[in-house]
Amino acid sequence: MQTPSDLRYTQNHEWVRVEDDKVFFGITDYAQYNLGDIVFVEIPEIDAEVTMEESIAVIESVKAVSEVFSPVSGTILEANEDLEDSPELINEAPYENWIGVISLDNGEELEDLLSADEYIAFCADLDE
Repeated sequence: MQTPSDLRYTQNHEWVRVEDDKVFFGITDYAQYNLGDIVFVEIPEIDAEVTMEESIAVIESVKAVSEVFSPVSGTILEANEDLEDSPELINEAPYENWIGVISLDNGEELEDLLSADEYIAFCADLDE
């Protein structure tokens, strides 16, 4: 399982990369592996106001339908439209193919996210 140390993670299996006042997010390698072949991605709505842990997107795979939750509160600034036509990009490179970008309105929320080591330990507990 790939878990880049420069990212933060949620217990809902989203990854977060902060650049200035923007939060890029997607699903983790662990999540895409467990979902299997991804066949559809409903991307978030641009300009939507979201709160931390609110459902903002949907991923469908051959195995299941899974919600994607907002890792922070803010406004959806961008959505990766490439995923609508090529949802398998998430399976191929989950950390390069972000789902959306949220404005960082409350930097304190980042403290609630997991480090790579914490996320690895969290996933290991799930697999037991």
